[in-house]
Formats: sequence, C-alpha cells, structure tokens
Amino acid sequence: MTPENELEIVRRVFAKQIVHAARAADPRLEQALAGLHREDFLPPGPWQLVRFPGGYQATPDDDPVYLYQDTPVAIVSEKALNNGQPSFLTFLISIGGLQNSERAVHIGTGTGYYTAVISHLAGPDGHVVGIELEPELASRARSNLARFANVEVIHGDGATIPLEPADVIYVNAGASRPADSWLDALKPGGRMVLPLTVNLLTEGGHLMTDGAIFLITRHPDEPGHFAARCVSGTRIYPCAGMREEASERALAAAFEKDGFGKNGFKSSGLSRITRLYRTDDIAEERCWMRAPGWCLAYE
Repeated sequence: MTPENELEIVRRVFAKQIVHAARAADPRLEQALAGLHREDFLPPGPWQLVRFPGGYQATPDDDPVYLYQDTPVAIVSEKALNNGQPSFLTFLISIGGLQNSERAVHIGTGTGYYTAVISHLAGPDGHVVGIELEPELASRARSNLARFANVEVIHGDGATIPLEPADVIYVNAGASRPADSWLDALKPGGRMVLPLTVNLLTEGGHLMTDGAIFLITRHPDEPGHFAARCVSGTRIYPCAGMREEASERALAAAFEKDGFGKNGFKSSGLSRITRLYRTDDIAEERCWMRAPGWCLAYE
C-alpha cells in the first residue's frame, strides 16, 4: 500500500469521526471531508496543533497524518489564527442547512478549507463567496480554491462589503451585533450562523472573544421577521468590522446576568430566545438583551 493510499484511508476515517462528533446527519459532509486534503490549505509542515490547555504543540515532522484529528491547526500562530476545530466547524456548517444549488457567503474564510466544505454542499449549480480581511490569507484562499468553480474569494471587510442575496451566511468570527448588510442579504427563508461575543484576552495575550452561536432565520413569508435560536457557546477570533461598544456592553451584561459560562446556554435565558428584532422598541421584560437598533427577545 502506498503512502497516498494510506492517507486516503485516514481521511475517510477522519471524515466519519468528525461528522459523528459534530452530530451532523448530512452524508455530503462526510463526502466533502473525506475528499479534501487538509494539508493543502495549511502552511508547509511541521505544523502547530492547538492543545487544550497549553497552547501549540509542533508535529514531529511534515507527515500529513498528524492533521487528521479533531484539533485546530495554526495558520498564523503569532496572531492565534487557526484552521478551526473540525467537529465544531462541521457542526456550524451543518446547522446552516445549505442545499444543492443555493448561494452561500462565508465571512472569515481563512485559507479556504471550510469554504471548500461549503462548496461541496452548494454543488456545481450553487455559488459560494468567501470573504477574508487578512490580505495574505485571502491571497492563499484564492489560490487554494482556484479549482473550485463555484467559489469566489474576496479580500475585504465582510461587515461592509455589499452582498448579493444569499440562502446561508456563515460568520466565522465573533461579532457584537449582526451587520445590517448581513440581515438585508438573507433571502426569505435564509439562514445565518452568527457568533455574538464579547472581548477577552487569552493567557497568551491574544485578543479573542467569548459568547454564543446563534442561528438566525428570515421568515419565508414575513421578510421583516427573524427567528433566533442559540445553538452553542463559543470562543472565537474577533470580527474586526463588527465590534460595537454599545452592543458589546449590552451582551456582556446579559451574559453575566444569565450566568453564562457557569450554567451553560441550555440552562439559561439563552435557551428561551426565539426572535431577533431590528429595533430596540421592545418591552424590556421580553428581551434577553437590548442595544441601540436591535434586540434578542423571548417572543
């Protein structure tokens, strides 16, 4: 058996385990992960793997087999920018429910690995736009994804770039509020996977954000109605263009009042959120949090 044959087996096992850990039921996700070479989307090895706790651990050499485990891998270690944890990113992709021929936007595409997974779900008749703020990463993503005919990579701020109508928007960085452009771009029935977070400093001095992942769905018949559901907690790199002071203060107060991080999101008020309103003119007792121009509410 050749080394490449062995790696094919490793990739298939990896894909099966990751999809199971992500609690995802879509067989297309397993197909996508099994067919992708994670090493093609990373700097040359040896690689820095994230270990919890303790920071990075270097692989002994550049054998790609070390990459096929459920751990983040450094892309730019000095900035704590990583190719994220496969099971968690697969889970987030799965809840977006992207279907064949649909249009997706991936904000924070990095070097393109998970954008390639999204591309597989969209299929040849779909379209995926990957947006990346870091110029070097955007350039690498454009090169890495050149063979994916249904993918377009844009360098810029995903919070300000005008978006075409989209069926699914994946935000792969922590925002303190949803951008109006993201909500406007959602088609009727469209979904957005959105981390809403507050800033914190990690032990290594890198700025990260802590908070929760929400699935936002635009009502198919009432375009002004947005359903909201908390699906997970998260610690994630900040979305540079969507850090608003007033919203961050309101989020921080709501998380603290709710005991988030102690009780977990399922046993807190987060689990009762059902609506996102594009106004703060909602009675306080109905709101989990409220900031100028928007709120998350229980009904």
